[in-house]
Amino acid sequence: MKTLVEKIIKLRNPGFSLDKSLNAGALFELVWIQLWSFVRGLQVLLYLKKPKGMLLGKRVNFFNISKMKWGKFLRLGNDVYVSALAKQGIEFGDNVSIGAFSRIIVSTSFNDIGEKIKIGNNVGIGEFAYLGGSGGLEIGDECIVGQYLSCHPENHNYQNIEMPIRHQGVSRKGIKIGKNCWIGSKVTILDGVEIGDGCILAAGSVITKSFPENSIIGGIPAKILKTRTHNP
Repeated sequence: MKTLVEKIIKLRNPGFSLDKSLNAGALFELVWIQLWSFVRGLQVLLYLKKPKGMLLGKRVNFFNISKMKWGKFLRLGNDVYVSALAKQGIEFGDNVSIGAFSRIIVSTSFNDIGEKIKIGNNVGIGEFAYLGGSGGLEIGDECIVGQYLSCHPENHNYQNIEMPIRHQGVSRKGIKIGKNCWIGSKVTILDGVEIGDGCILAAGSVITKSFPENSIIGGIPAKILKTRTHNP
């Protein structure tokens, strides 16, 4: 049974192998959970969409699914909410995994619809993420992300002290995260930020400006701590 399960998982993750110490009870539970996730993924057929091996946790909800695209083996954990109220919609690449209780929301207002969210191939994002897309959010291929990532590609205008801030509108520049980045838990990324390929964002950082490729970034506000090089 282990061999069969391993072969099935390798369809999504070719480099995967089960730990030799994995007990039979845990393996059975894994199979049971993934089987029901696969069955729940078939619900997108009701929207005339192809599941492409989609795995859905319990109580996953979509809004405006007609503006969503996904590749093979999209996995959404329990209680994930995806809203594609957007000009360009939401696009997930192949083998994307989003942890439980996460929110992927392009727009929160019907009177000023936002741009898009695009997540590349082989991206894993931990639980309780909030991915906003009003000004546009792009996450490159092969990124790994801890819990509680928070992306906010929008700012409120506040210059007029005679007017309530909520009536002054917003500015939007967008957020771009390069390929092969490692983002620690509880990282916040603000509007206008571009992160180069191969960067590492330390846990708890607040990213308020852009950084070049292969930067190791940390702090509040974040700054470059070190640069990754080819030297050991």
